[in-house]
Amino acid sequence: MNDLSFSRRQALGALSAGVAAIALPGGARALATGPSAADEAGVTALLDSIGENLLALSPEGATSLGVDTGARAYLRSKLADRSQAGQDGLAKTLRADLARAEAVNTAALTHSTKTSVEVVKSAYRVALDGLAQPYGDVAVGGWRNTPYVVIQNVGAYLDVPRFLDSEHPVKNAADADAYLARLESYAVQLDGELGRLKAAGAQDLIAPAFLIDKATNQMTMSVKGAREGGGLVESLDRRTKDIPGDWANRARAIAQQKVAPALERQLAELTAQRARATMDAGMWARPHGPEFYRWALRASTTTTMTPDEIHQMGLDQVAELHGRMDVILKSLGYTQGSVGARMTALSDDPRYKFPEGDAGRAEIMAFIQERLKIIRAQLPRAFRTLVPGNLEVKRLPPEEEPGAPGAYGGAGSIDGSIPGRFWINLRTTDLHRKYDLPDLAHHEAIPGHVWQGEYSNQLPLIRAQLAFNAYSEGWALYAEQLADELGVYDDFPVGRLGYLQSLAFRAIRLVVDTGIHHKRWTREQGVRYFVETNGSKPEEVASEVDRYCSWVGQACGYKIGHTEIVRQRSRAQKALGARYDLRDFDDTVVKGGNVPLDVLARNIDEYIAITKASAA
Repeated sequence: MNDLSFSRRQALGALSAGVAAIALPGGARALATGPSAADEAGVTALLDSIGENLLALSPEGATSLGVDTGARAYLRSKLADRSQAGQDGLAKTLRADLARAEAVNTAALTHSTKTSVEVVKSAYRVALDGLAQPYGDVAVGGWRNTPYVVIQNVGAYLDVPRFLDSEHPVKNAADADAYLARLESYAVQLDGELGRLKAAGAQDLIAPAFLIDKATNQMTMSVKGAREGGGLVESLDRRTKDIPGDWANRARAIAQQKVAPALERQLAELTAQRARATMDAGMWARPHGPEFYRWALRASTTTTMTPDEIHQMGLDQVAELHGRMDVILKSLGYTQGSVGARMTALSDDPRYKFPEGDAGRAEIMAFIQERLKIIRAQLPRAFRTLVPGNLEVKRLPPEEEPGAPGAYGGAGSIDGSIPGRFWINLRTTDLHRKYDLPDLAHHEAIPGHVWQGEYSNQLPLIRAQLAFNAYSEGWALYAEQLADELGVYDDFPVGRLGYLQSLAFRAIRLVVDTGIHHKRWTREQGVRYFVETNGSKPEEVASEVDRYCSWVGQACGYKIGHTEIVRQRSRAQKALGARYDLRDFDDTVVKGGNVPLDVLARNIDEYIAITKASAA
């Protein structure tokens, strides 16, 4: 999954010149004569203006993009406003800029510029509909939509410490001062969230008790760290050894006097809400919950599929994938019982486990690097245009691990100064097996999120900021499929089994997410379905199911997006016959940028038409 929402690569100066063209075989040119330079320049300027407006509301995004320099240098010392006033200001900006985008006559624009306008309109319309809901956090062209302002995987108490340590640069005294300013703003952010958390409680929008328990445990650790001068102070101290100044003591004073009390205020409110919480897992049990869930599915999938349609799609795909897994299991000697039972037995096989403790963690890190080396060598067979794949594999901060998924990743900054990150959860080595870790690396890193994000880095600023869950996660699953098709499991059949289990896992998400929020399943039903149907590890899927309870609908984007990319590839193969080339199709998908699924279909239409014309 892609949790690092603003991570890009190429220099901003190259962005405003225009968008990356769809990849064409043999360098073929577009079919139609382009619009006048004035038309293109005017719309490009409009897109740049919209991008700047959105960036100003997300200073953290500017830093992650690597563009908080020059005229934007003031953003390096700020954090976003997470209060209700901040939400209202965001909605006001989106409404104004959506009106500007809707006023554009796109008929004469190049396909790529027209695509950028359509992407803005789609993202802003969906976000505004989400902000009109009576509660929740809404991502603008992003994936983390949640009804809960602060919970086990949502909130400044998680986001800011990771951001300050991993993405805020500290190269000189000005950067260190900016860090301290952000540390001050962190306390303000926490109180802004607190106001919305209290307002939600007043509307009886209270998270499930089991999620609050996780969040309070994690926040207690955060309070302890702030009181004792932990990670927030240590990070600045470590990076200012050669920068004169009393940085650590200044940071410690802010952490102890401002951050810790703000965290304690949030903790007190969550504790109060816990006394009123129930164990009901789904949105059906909350005020306006069904309406929020329908919107969340639309935002996550960029489709209008109903919960019942998604549920049935999941059941059908699980059955098909388990048929393929059955063949491999039998070849490995696992012949008795359901696919889920046999995968559980495989998981217990010591040949595929990592040692416990730090020795096992080190082995996991080395194993990931070896699998990434294997896939990198195969990528020229799948892409005509290659990007560097600038990547760092990092362990999640221990305080985040209990509420986090097994891994997530995203591309680096535009200028390459911040590498793409593959964050791996190592709270216990038992989360991972040698047969499923390669597939995880392909999904999160290469040719998945990190790889795809570097193509999006080359688009206009607004396109570098907007991402659609179904495309992002659909691509990451398609990246898993590509790795298999490129032969990385030809001498490692149990690895192919891990890949198929991964696809089935995502199909099961369709069943469980809709089961919890629409069909009134309990948390325990969701966990049991995963374990019994797919042989998933109970410890892993407990956190998974908890995630579906808070990141409502997000889990449905994966398989729906993957299914659509594969469908579009089959359509291109059928339409082009011998003229079809995998490298050109893959270039079209990644160079067209992160888009809603209907826009992806139009990009493939253009690719098919241009390829046919170039051969005429």
